[in-house]
Order: sequence, then structure tokens, then C-alpha cells
Amino acid sequence: MSRLQASRGFTLVELMVSLVLGLVVVGGVISVLIANKSSYRTNEGLSQIQESARTAFELLARDARQAGGTGCDNARRMSNVLNASTPWYRNWASIQGFDSTDTAVTTGTGVGERVTGTDTLHMHGIEGGGYPVLTHTAGTGTIVLNVTGATLAANDLLMICDFDHAAIFQAATYTPGTFTITYTSGAGSPGNCTTGLAYPTPTPCSGATNYVFPRNSTVGRLQAVTWYIGNNGRAADGGRSLYRIRLGAGGVPVTEEVVAGVTDMQVQYGTNGSDTISDAGSIVGTAAWAGVNSVFITLTISSTDARISTDAATNTGRLSKTFTYLVTLRNRVP
Repeated sequence: MSRLQASRGFTLVELMVSLVLGLVVVGGVISVLIANKSSYRTNEGLSQIQESARTAFELLARDARQAGGTGCDNARRMSNVLNASTPWYRNWASIQGFDSTDTAVTTGTGVGERVTGTDTLHMHGIEGGGYPVLTHTAGTGTIVLNVTGATLAANDLLMICDFDHAAIFQAATYTPGTFTITYTSGAGSPGNCTTGLAYPTPTPCSGATNYVFPRNSTVGRLQAVTWYIGNNGRAADGGRSLYRIRLGAGGVPVTEEVVAGVTDMQVQYGTNGSDTISDAGSIVGTAAWAGVNSVFITLTISSTDARISTDAATNTGRLSKTFTYLVTLRNRVP
């Protein structure tokens, strides 16, 4: 009997109580792990949204602050000899926005195409600080730069300026060895309607007169950029991104995806002498756009990961936040 009593185990009730207690402990551990994972994904989503917002606003604001800059002044007097039948980047506007209809950017569902109902923003200026001019021979359309190197190319759309005015034209050739730019009339795409760079450009353009830009004038590649919300073709991470079209080397537009997860962009504008913030549709005409001195950019940004929030029916459970950023145009303030 003593041996049988020594070999006794747990009773069925004791085993069941132990199992229940074990399940409670395991359930608690699993709950903690799930809560920690959910918290981690939420924090990661918020961090990604904030990082995307910082990147988007930094790059967009950089272009906006430089809008209208020529390297010499704020583009009050601009001559433009590019042929008139060219796309959006041909028409100098410093800055111009569109609420929903913008023929410069294709709207549709294809990759890189603009999302319906989102705003676009066009900006022009000079790329970088430009290069100093050594000599300009207007009769032969030749400009020699006073530099040891310049990142220019044939067919570049260029801007040259002094403190009298600025002129936009297309280079025919660029010779790195002698740092020489040549420009002609008619050739190229879009090409120049004349070689006369005087201000103002007459109508018809072929009647323009020559103007000699003096030594130490500034010449550089024309910076023309368009910002918009486009389809990125990746439905798994939201399907939309912030895009930029920029004028690249040789006058060729380049479309770039800048920040993923930006689902909407709305832009409003402040003007000189007014405390009213206006949509693009309320600013009509070149003179009205010339009075814009600030830009209010509102971006809606979603997390890349889905099923983070408890409401999976809204935005597939992605976190989403809206940010507004004010940019002052440096070339438009007194």
C-alpha cells in the first residue's frame, strides 16, 4: 500500500485545472504579442507617413521657393524666342497651378498619369546658379562661358540674363572644350523662332532684334517642373504617388516618381495686397498669376502597409493623415 500511495499521480480535476491555468497564461502571452505587433505596425506606419511628408514638402518647397528666379532678378522682363507650338514648359509663367483640368499632364489610370480631381503645379526658373558669360556675339548666335566646366548639352533650353532682362532660347550645340554655346533660328525641337534676344519679343517673333548680353551675364539651363499626383501601378502599397515632370538635358521632359503613398494634393495661393487664399480657378490671367507670392500645399499621405487601423473598410485599413505647408516665393516678396 505504501508503494501504491507513493506512485499516485494527479487527479483528473487537478489536470483540468492545470490545463485551464496554462491556457490562460498562453492566451495572455499571445494577447501581449498581438498588441505589441499592432502597436509596432501603427508606429511604423506613422513614422513612414511623417518621413514621406518631410521628403515631399522639402523637395516641393525647394522648387516653389526658386520659382521665377533667373539668376539676375525676379523675371519682371522676360523675352522668350522658343517656338509657340511647344508643350507647357515653353510658356514662361514663374508659377501657375490648375485645380482639376490640366492639359499639360495626361489624366487617366495608366502608370504616371495624373489622378482625377487632384491639383497640379507648374514652376519655372533657372537651374542652379547658372554660369558667367565671357562673350556674346549676337550676330552669329555664339555665347562663350567664363568657366572651367559646365554641365550643358546640345538642344538644352537655356536662359540668359543681365540686369536689363532675361531671354529663353534653345541651344543648337554646346562644345565642352571651349565652353561655347551656339543657337540658331528654326532648327531643333521646339527650336527658336528668331535669334534676336532683345526685350520684348515682338509679334511676329521673326521681327525680333539682336541684343548683346555683356560679360558676366548669367546663362543656365531652364528649370521647368510640374508636380502632381499620379498612379504608380502598385495597388499593394496604395497605388498613388507624388510625381514630378522636369525638363532634362537636351530639352527632354523626364517623369519621376518622388514619394509613394501621397494620395492627394490640393494647392491654394496667396497674392500681393490681399489676405484671401484663392484656388487656382480664381486666379485668371498672366497678370493675376504674377501677383502670387505664397503657396499653401495640402498633401494627404497614407501608410504603405494596409490593415493597420481597426477600420479595414476605409482605405483598406491604411493610416492616413493630411498636412498643410506654407511656402513663400522668394522672388515675389519685397
